[in-house]
Amino acid sequence: MQLKWFKQWGWLYVPASVPGFVICFATLGFCASVFLAIDRHSHSATDTLYNVFPFFTCAFLLWDWIGARTSN
Repeated sequence: MQLKWFKQWGWLYVPASVPGFVICFATLGFCASVFLAIDRHSHSATDTLYNVFPFFTCAFLLWDWIGARTSN
C-alpha cells in the first residue's frame, strides 16, 4: 500500500501527508528566496518577473510531477 502524499484538487495537487507538506514548504521557500535575491538586484517589476520565471516554472513543474506520481 502506497501512502498518498498529495491529492488532486482541480489542476492542482495539495498536500495530504507530511512528505507532501515538506515538498510544498520547500518549494515555496525556494521560490521566496529566489524572488528576494532577484528582486534585490532588479530595476523594475518586469525585470523581476522575467528573471524569476525560469526558477518558478521549474519548481512548480517539479511539484506537479511529484504530485502526479504520488496522488493515485
